[in-house]
Parts: sequence; C-alpha cells; structure tokens
Amino acid sequence: MSQESVVFTSAVFSPPRPASSLTPDQIVPLLIGSTVGEIERELVLQTLARCEGNRTRAARVLGVSIRTLRNKIRLYSADGIDVPAPAD
Repeated sequence: MSQESVVFTSAVFSPPRPASSLTPDQIVPLLIGSTVGEIERELVLQTLARCEGNRTRAARVLGVSIRTLRNKIRLYSADGIDVPAPAD
C-alpha cells in the first residue's frame, strides 16, 4: 500500500447536514480517482475520530465486527498511518 494521502473534503466525511441530504452528483466527483481501499480507510479513520477512538462504537457505526475493525487498524498502523487512539 502506498504512503500517499488522499485528501477528502469535509463535505464527504464531516457533512454540515445529514449525509442523506447529499446527492450522488455532490459526492461522486470527490471520490473519483480514489481506490475503494483508500475510501474505506478514510471512512474507518474518520469514524474512529468521531467516536473518540472507541473501537466498539466505531465498529457498530460502520456495520463491521470489532475483530474486522481491529484487523484494519492493525494494517493501517503497519503502513505507518496514524490511527485515533481511544480516549481515556
């Protein structure tokens, strides 16, 4: 996996309004040129940040098992990507 960073606008991952109100023609142009893995990684990291590092809550929000989330975090960390730490 490359060390390139994908820059996403706040309109995709920190919407000022509910995500359901964003139309595909507003979201898709921001994603073009990114791989599914890059988009997934950014979604996982943004969700972890919004859940203040709480892995259980982030897994629930993402609809994946805690084991799957931990495996993804382990891979991201091995690639040198900063992963939000759990809050104290």
